[in-house]
Amino acid sequence: MTKRRGKLLVPESRKALDQLKLQVMYNEGIIAKKPEGVKYEVAKGLGVPLEKGYNGNLTAKQVGKVGGNIGGKMVREMVRMAQEKLTKQ
Repeated sequence: MTKRRGKLLVPESRKALDQLKLQVMYNEGIIAKKPEGVKYEVAKGLGVPLEKGYNGNLTAKQVGKVGGNIGGKMVREMVRMAQEKLTKQ
């Protein structure tokens, strides 16, 4: 069995990361009430039939579209925030 990859190094950062996820998706026009709901909204917009529970019928390409879309935008936003902070110092 493999370890869960999404485990945070600093568990106390969960709330801030969830807020960032919601804000990034809101900026992209995706409105979700809960952070865990964002992936379902993204999947719906991409036409990927992601459901709660078992999704073994999905291809790696379909799943990658959803995860890459969310994660990539979050990483870009965190880099932008860091660069902005560095320029102000």
